[in-house]
Amino acid sequence: MALAETLIKKINRKFEPSSWVNLRFGSKDIALQTDEEGNAVKMFIGKRNEEGIIKGERYARNIIKDREGKIVKDHWDRKGWAS
Repeated sequence: MALAETLIKKINRKFEPSSWVNLRFGSKDIALQTDEEGNAVKMFIGKRNEEGIIKGERYARNIIKDREGKIVKDHWDRKGWAS
């Protein structure tokens, strides 16, 4: 599944640092893991079961910064299925 622009806008904002964030996007459940700056770096998207585990797809975010800390490259890569 390719990520929609509206979803990318929703998950590329700042969240609570070093935590897990649960969201909904349409009919999909989303779990995001954030880094120490509050950027989402790992995402699971799909349907959450009774145990709270999301079955669907797994994504990782690549953020490349220059020496001054400016973001040079920022994109999401699909890493496979999550179960």
